Amino acid sequence: MKIATWNVNSIRTRLGHVVDWLSQNHVDVLCMQETKVVDEKFPCATFEQLGYHLYLSGQKAYNGVAIASRKPLEDVSRGFTPILLDVQPDWDEQKRVITGVIDGIRIVNLYVPNGSAVGSEKYEYKLGWLTVLQEYLRSLLLSSPAICMCGDFNIALEDKDIHNSVSTENHIMASEGERQALRDILLLGFADAFRKFTSEGGHYSWWDYRAVSFRRNLGWRIDHHYLTPELYERAKSCTIDVAPRKLPQPSDHTPVIIEF
Repeated sequence: MKIATWNVNSIRTRLGHVVDWLSQNHVDVLCMQETKVVDEKFPCATFEQLGYHLYLSGQKAYNGVAIASRKPLEDVSRGFTPILLDVQPDWDEQKRVITGVIDGIRIVNLYVPNGSAVGSEKYEYKLGWLTVLQEYLRSLLLSSPAICMCGDFNIALEDKDIHNSVSTENHIMASEGERQALRDILLLGFADAFRKFTSEGGHYSWWDYRAVSFRRNLGWRIDHHYLTPELYERAKSCTIDVAPRKLPQPSDHTPVIIEF
């Protein structure tokens, strides 16, 4: 089985890129973030023609997550509230969470808030959101021991996940508060699939549109697959495909693929 995660940065803008990529990369599941479209206007027919089932949680112009799966998913839910019944519904106003089960593997597709700037209101929202995510995952683990948690985390966990011209001190996506919040989540029993196979730095999944960052490889590794122990042992590879980032008008992110 192959599961890919890709922040497409508007599915309607990047539809041709995604379709071409799926035609050349026969993944079983594609988890998308920043789809930026309400469910009624998602280009479902295009994916269905490629043989995928669609599961959506979108909103107009911002955020949005979706899963395209070759097999129908089971036990699909959207947002935190179906799992955490006592959580405030406000946490689900932004469409950032969708989950479902395929062949016994629970996939959790996430678009973690960016946080804007350390110390800002949006930063505090991000830390609060990550706290809710921790409780959400703790609850899921009670019934789903095999979880692939993937998506755009907007966090580079280690300095080697960032090009070396950036000072990480109090830098959004690399601040100690964000990193510790993610470490606390991983302590539930998740491990970084990419680091099972690749230990060195210099491998990135996101490059800013500015300052010809991609050409200069001034990137960040912020798109991840985190696996529970059973799946971590079964993982055969985890790779970053930079090819779509070379296309005209690309997403600023590129796909990350895990194979079991």
